Amino acid sequence: MLDICLLGCGGMMPLPYRYLTSMMARYNGNNILIDCGEGTQIALREKGWSPNPIGIICFTHFHADHISGLPGMLLTMGNAERKEPLLLIGPKGLEKTVKALLTIAPELPFSIEYRELNEKQECLEFGDLLIHAFRVQHNIVCYGYSIEIKRKGRFDAQAAKEQNIPLKCWNKLQHGETVSMDGMVYTPDMVMGADRRGLKVTYTTDTRPTQSIVENAKGSDLFICEGMYGEAEMITKAKSHKHMTFLEAAELAAQADGVKELWLTHYSPSLPKPEPYMKEVRKIFENAYPGKDGKTVTLLFDED
Repeated sequence: MLDICLLGCGGMMPLPYRYLTSMMARYNGNNILIDCGEGTQIALREKGWSPNPIGIICFTHFHADHISGLPGMLLTMGNAERKEPLLLIGPKGLEKTVKALLTIAPELPFSIEYRELNEKQECLEFGDLLIHAFRVQHNIVCYGYSIEIKRKGRFDAQAAKEQNIPLKCWNKLQHGETVSMDGMVYTPDMVMGADRRGLKVTYTTDTRPTQSIVENAKGSDLFICEGMYGEAEMITKAKSHKHMTFLEAAELAAQADGVKELWLTHYSPSLPKPEPYMKEVRKIFENAYPGKDGKTVTLLFDED
């Protein structure tokens, strides 16, 4: 299963009732944070989740409302006596930007590793967990991210027996290893069925609609997308500032085949309540919901 929490859904500035942009994913001991705006630590504490298990932080871009909470987050991790390395992923210039922020968070007891994105599309693999980064269109370099959990096919014990594969080989074959024994070579494809459907979450903010979003959101169990403005008449401002309206986000969800659910996020401070605009959004994409701080879902694998 994959736990997703939209920790903050505000854009530009924190409000008394809304933290800045951040999302947490938890899977099999791997905790991934996307963006770390001001207030992220408070949102985590209110959720009851700890920052210390976070192993990866991905940044969409380097505007303050997406990264200003990082120094405090790192200090909190250090005060909890974290020793494990932390991986940061983001656009080119990530290391320079973070090291500048670290002037107020010196002498951390853990190391920081950097993975700077240079291509329009990049994929990072962590076992059965994949992070797909894709370029979007903001007024500075900005990326969206898809988190995908791969799921292997079922082990076919009957096929293993029929091929006289020794029992002691089964476990290694299930884990994708090729085994040599008594002059025979056994490969996983001899006993493993076709890959099953996994889980996928796509997250993108601070962008105009792009084809890269449509392509990468395809098949997402959950698509979390910027909706800076609820009012359709704000389209001119959205275009000039490289943001999106609710209706544009809904169009992307409708165009991306297989999206199961849409959450809107990254609201303008001028938008206190997103709910009044959802009726029009659902005319375009029915299974759409306004994001809110602390909104959480547990995604489960399909039953076979």
